[in-house]
Amino acid sequence: GGATFDVCLRFLHECPWARLEQLRELAPDIPFQMLLRGANGVGYTAYPDNVIYKFCEQAYESGIDIFRVFDSLNDVENLALGVKAAKAAGGFVEGTLCYTGDVTSSKKYDLDYYLDLATRMIDLGVHALAIKDMAGLLTPRSATVLVEALRQKFPTTPIHVHTHDSAGLGVASMLAASQAGADIVDGAVDAMSGLTSQPSLGAIAEAVPEVGLDGDAYAKVSSYWDDVRATLYAPFESGQLATASDVHSHEIPGGQYTNLLFQSRQLGLDGQFDAVKIAYAAANRLLGDIPKVTPSSKVVGDLAQFMVANKLREEDVDTEQWVGKLPDSVVDYLKGGLGTPPGGFPEPLRAHVLKARGVEALQGRPGLSMEPYDFEQAAKDLSEKFEGAAYHIDEKDVLSEALYPSVFADYMEHRLVYDDVGHLPTHVFLRPMALNDEVEFEDGHGRAEYVELRSISELDDKTCSRRVVFSVNGEAWQFRVTDEEAMTIASGGGAGAARKMRRKASSSSGDVGAPMPGVVVDVKVGEGDVVSKGETLFVLSAMKMESTIVAPAAGTVTS
Repeated sequence: GGATFDVCLRFLHECPWARLEQLRELAPDIPFQMLLRGANGVGYTAYPDNVIYKFCEQAYESGIDIFRVFDSLNDVENLALGVKAAKAAGGFVEGTLCYTGDVTSSKKYDLDYYLDLATRMIDLGVHALAIKDMAGLLTPRSATVLVEALRQKFPTTPIHVHTHDSAGLGVASMLAASQAGADIVDGAVDAMSGLTSQPSLGAIAEAVPEVGLDGDAYAKVSSYWDDVRATLYAPFESGQLATASDVHSHEIPGGQYTNLLFQSRQLGLDGQFDAVKIAYAAANRLLGDIPKVTPSSKVVGDLAQFMVANKLREEDVDTEQWVGKLPDSVVDYLKGGLGTPPGGFPEPLRAHVLKARGVEALQGRPGLSMEPYDFEQAAKDLSEKFEGAAYHIDEKDVLSEALYPSVFADYMEHRLVYDDVGHLPTHVFLRPMALNDEVEFEDGHGRAEYVELRSISELDDKTCSRRVVFSVNGEAWQFRVTDEEAMTIASGGGAGAARKMRRKASSSSGDVGAPMPGVVVDVKVGEGDVVSKGETLFVLSAMKMESTIVAPAAGTVTS
């Protein structure tokens, strides 16, 4: 659950349902758990209710047993939809308290807040309670206080605690939670533990011998993942070398920390991550000091990066110059698209942003105002769109499209060109083959394939392509393959092309500038159009963060 559904489609070009079902077949007697974002499913926005119900039904059928259901704002009305859908599907449901602040000292997120939240979840009929400590803010003391209180109030309800080891307190906090009455605590295999991941499972087991972990078998598992991480995934390491106790100041979730680090570099903010962390804390205050977990954490992160990219101070955001330019995720949050945050929305920032963007605030749970998703029509549309392809659209594909329409479209386009790449060995998928490299794998039909890269021709300047020769099970196969880099240069882009430099936008001259680097993904106007102040001109996208650029004044589009 969580991001794994998105990652499977977007980056691995695999069907997430097929992956789950393969794992279920290989491990038939081990409970599988998923993370469900309540009314947000496994996405970043609200969906029609029938999509959430259908998703849970399919997830249970494909192999999920335990649904850890949360809402990114601890909005129980949103969370209730996920709980009801997971229960209707037949799953074991954990109602989740998203932990933020410090329960021992916070005035907003104190013990009464969490006990009231837990009571409302019990009233929904959840089978267990989960504490989701996204940023690793739980200390041994706060874990003890919170778990003891929950255990006293709900003596027969299983309690499950999850944390991240960002501050280095993970093992100690999980041991404290266990001693205070928690039934389950989460850990990660040693080779994948620590830092922004979970605390070491091996360390927890060593501290509590009665767990009965088979040390020899566990060492083999950890050794396997250590080798995989070192040999295959080294290029994807974040570069983070040590724990960072300043997480208690900025509260960036472990699952977002490394993403923000990478995104900051992509947005031209390399070397400014300390500024991003400071801005993250400021953005959180501006948005009302909210629980931060996907998708609410994305809202805070988008605003933080926007602030750093535009050199904004906290007091600069709620000004006429900037309220109409904030990232779309921030506008959607303030509109009520994710639900209602604890303590309500920040005013007057909310009123100013919605007015500047001409947006009406939502009333009630976002999904209530949405029309049911037409699965039957969507299946027809997808079958027509990919008619003639050697691929049959099924119910799971329709669900994937309902959750991630543009990502699913890209996945299908990739599949139509390259077929099912899920059968390729990982190293071949991640890195190009070199001349004379040979690989062996089993294709989707169970056949063994032996593939060797024999030759790559010189570039054909006219077609920007190369002739590539493979040996497939001893038989020579030839392909004409486009050289993407050469094509980019030939079409006017790339490092070897002459770039057209434009002067920097100036508000005094009627220019409209981009607030940060990105790609224009949608243009709403054309030359000669008459626009009013606040009207959308184009949409800018950068690292899954979209910003709607609006007209700063009424006028006519000249170019």
